[in-house]
Amino acid sequence: MFRLWAKIWKDNHLIKDIVIENDDCTLNRTRKIFAAIDAVCYEFDLSKPLWLDSTVRDFQKHDKTRFYQDNFVDSIEFDYLEIHVIEED
Repeated sequence: MFRLWAKIWKDNHLIKDIVIENDDCTLNRTRKIFAAIDAVCYEFDLSKPLWLDSTVRDFQKHDKTRFYQDNFVDSIEFDYLEIHVIEED
């Protein structure tokens, strides 16, 4: 089971959160992450964030990263979107 927790933060307050689960064993880890982010963006009505070098480094190091305004093409009404892998097979 793969689970990714996504949270939207504004002014140090949790605004929204969701846990996306994926038990498709035919997908590799990277595809599960991108599928989960697609689901998060759909649920939160967001454009897909861009993976900047700093975002990739944080995610590789901690299985957790934050997407700020710089990661989005559209304007966002929150401080950042945080994703965190909370369970893997």
